Amino acid sequence: MVAAQFHLEEAADGPVLHLVGEWTVAGLPEAEQLSQGIVAGSGERPVRVDAKELVALDSAGALMLIQRWLGRVPWPEIEGLRAADKDLLALVGERMATPRVRKRRVYGLGPMAERVGVATEFAWRQLMLLLAFGGQTLETIAAILVGRQKLRWTSAVHHMERSGLDAVPIVCMLSFLVGAVVAFLGATVLADFGAQVFTVELVSYSFMREFGVLLTAIMIAGRSGSAYTAEIGMMRAREEIDAIRALGLDPIELLVIPRLLALLVMLPVLSFLAVLSGILGGALVGGTALGISPGLFLARMQETAEISYLFVGLSKAPLFAIIISLVGCLEGLKVQGSAESVGRHTTSSVVQSIFLVILIDAIAAIFFMELDI
Repeated sequence: MVAAQFHLEEAADGPVLHLVGEWTVAGLPEAEQLSQGIVAGSGERPVRVDAKELVALDSAGALMLIQRWLGRVPWPEIEGLRAADKDLLALVGERMATPRVRKRRVYGLGPMAERVGVATEFAWRQLMLLLAFGGQTLETIAAILVGRQKLRWTSAVHHMERSGLDAVPIVCMLSFLVGAVVAFLGATVLADFGAQVFTVELVSYSFMREFGVLLTAIMIAGRSGSAYTAEIGMMRAREEIDAIRALGLDPIELLVIPRLLALLVMLPVLSFLAVLSGILGGALVGGTALGISPGLFLARMQETAEISYLFVGLSKAPLFAIIISLVGCLEGLKVQGSAESVGRHTTSSVVQSIFLVILIDAIAAIFFMELDI
């Protein structure tokens, strides 16, 4: 490699710049040191440039040449420059000459309404896409039931272990702590009325109907839903989904159905364990801080709680499982092929899943309340 060099030669009409060597990233350090303090337009601008001994030129060399010597257009005459190097120099000069205009965000009611409309249209498209994906999944399930397609039991059991059994510790720990907090806060408020014993009803009612399944669904959405998106997204990025289709296999049958079945089976189980853990946390606070013995806690809960509360809460678990698995798999299939896309769709999967879970839980609470269940 011939390092980039230059020298000025005085001619009758002014200084002539001679370029020698490779004006590339690797060869520029020496020329950079020699040209320190020489800025275009400082009186040392050459009248001509001799590039006959120029071996190579890249964008870094072109940038330095323009900044140190050539300055603004029109440039001095450049002799002996190859056509490709001339085009590169012109391109770099054009980019430098183009002013960077920072786009200002427009404020006001009109632009705000426009952004709201765009966001609403995007949300509607996402909902329609999710419904279409759900219909496609139902079609695959029907094909499996009639024997035209195959259920991958091995994959389903594998995902049951990963999404269900491996999540038991974190779900139980979270529910236990929330149960303890609910009992403590409830007792603090009820103490003003001398009704601390009603903390038992507060804990049992809230966890049987709402908190048990809701906390479990939120935890699974962040844990397993994001994992589904990342796994399928990386397969999409590595073109493994295309390979599956090329082999004549259905990606929904192979990837979506086992994950859907795993959550359908394990989310109710995890919700039941969350209910037990939450009540245990409330009982622990009742026994240590409120003077409610475990026997009194259980007797009070047996008198006031109804088994229908538990059935109402667990009835929402399959619906939450369907939402989390469909959103996670759909976002994974929408990955475009880059790590940035995987991260963006994984975030979108978690946000959409948690939002839909809370929305459906609120609608279900109003529905059961109207039915007086």
